[in-house]
Amino acid sequence: MTLIKSISGIRGTIGGKQGENLTPIDAVAFAAAYGTYIKKQRNKENYRVVVGRDARISGAMIQELVMNTLVGLGIHVIDLGLSTTPTVEVAVPLEHADGGIILTASHNPKQWNALKLLDMNGEFLNAEAGQEILDLASSGEVVFAEVDDLGRITKNEAYIDIHIDEIIALPLVNTEAIKKANFRVVVDGVNSTGGIAVPLLLERLGVHPVKLYCEPTGHFPHNPEPLKEHLGDLMEKVLDENADFGIVVDPDVDRLAFIDEKGEMFGEEYTLVAVADYVLSRTPGNTVSNMSSSRALRDITNKHGGTYTASAVGEVNVVRMMKDTNAVIGGEGNGGVIYPDLHYGRDSLVGIALFLSHLAELNCTVSELRKTYPAYFSSKKKIQLTPELDVDAILSEMESRYASEEINTIDGVKIDFPEYWVHLRKSNTEPIIRIYCEAQSQEIADTIADTFIAEIQEVANR
Repeated sequence: MTLIKSISGIRGTIGGKQGENLTPIDAVAFAAAYGTYIKKQRNKENYRVVVGRDARISGAMIQELVMNTLVGLGIHVIDLGLSTTPTVEVAVPLEHADGGIILTASHNPKQWNALKLLDMNGEFLNAEAGQEILDLASSGEVVFAEVDDLGRITKNEAYIDIHIDEIIALPLVNTEAIKKANFRVVVDGVNSTGGIAVPLLLERLGVHPVKLYCEPTGHFPHNPEPLKEHLGDLMEKVLDENADFGIVVDPDVDRLAFIDEKGEMFGEEYTLVAVADYVLSRTPGNTVSNMSSSRALRDITNKHGGTYTASAVGEVNVVRMMKDTNAVIGGEGNGGVIYPDLHYGRDSLVGIALFLSHLAELNCTVSELRKTYPAYFSSKKKIQLTPELDVDAILSEMESRYASEEINTIDGVKIDFPEYWVHLRKSNTEPIIRIYCEAQSQEIADTIADTFIAEIQEVANR
């Protein structure tokens, strides 16, 4: 069982001992630290925080603990109930709130949960704010409100609809073309809130959704990370239904992947590439993705006359770089699309609407669209960490071994070879080392990744 406290938030497994897992006491302590941080930002009478959750089994329990802790600090809570991460991000500025909390562990299995923390713009907190909250959680400086000054909870379960309204109002979302295309699409909602939000969006766009695992029970029917090896049922359903394509999202709906009409992966990395191709064709400009993302986005950006920039891994780093470079589209190769005309956050719903617009205007199949992009193949693997491993020393050794190649160390170690690249980094959210590789065939990418895993294990065992 695990509890990970980092500048990205607090994430852990439910049950077990305080301080070693995400227990009720840990949830309260961290929510209290966040509420205290919020109150320190501005001196005012009324503070407001938006709270929403995915459909995890532990979600209702953790949400009640978090909300009532904020109430105890004198903070008013807008309770969105079952929601999505991007929906909460959209709601914060619309509610003129001081921040937001999403209760979700993203792609982690059902025993995990987490508190994702937002600022007053509905964006993830930066490293400095995250560290301040970690310090407050262990400082004993939290002061709760007197009885006459307690906050209150107000329910507002309309925000998924409001979020969809905001998407449909975007100039690049071509609702008319999408409706004319008469798409039939299978949706795998992994029994979380994507099963609520994605079909609603599709229906509003005139698309016929075929629901697969769309009951928000929190009992994930397969590993919730939207990777090829987890999506056999969706691939089969697309073929059985003779659908135009399939959609899968992770439990909090900020990662998006597609299955083509032949029941094959479109490619998780190519979600952002396809959406960027459409956006850049209408609004030329710059793009950003993280260091672990495909070279294909760089190629597409160059085609449209823009400039591509790579950031450190992590949504907050991508967003910062997007603002610095005035990027019109960006995100992460894990299926995370960030479209600033709506908000600065990974958003599967806006990604779906832009992808549908692109497909409808081109009047082609999903497999035909995929063939128009550079053919890169990625391998994403990981090594489980043990407490005795000195990960920084391992990565330093790998850097030294490949010093003759192009090396980037702003986030782990990325080694650029002429025909492929490898990125080695310690995860911020799980006790693992991630090994990302991209090459010109899947066999080569997998072989290179396995070679580096063996090399890391050899270094670790010396």
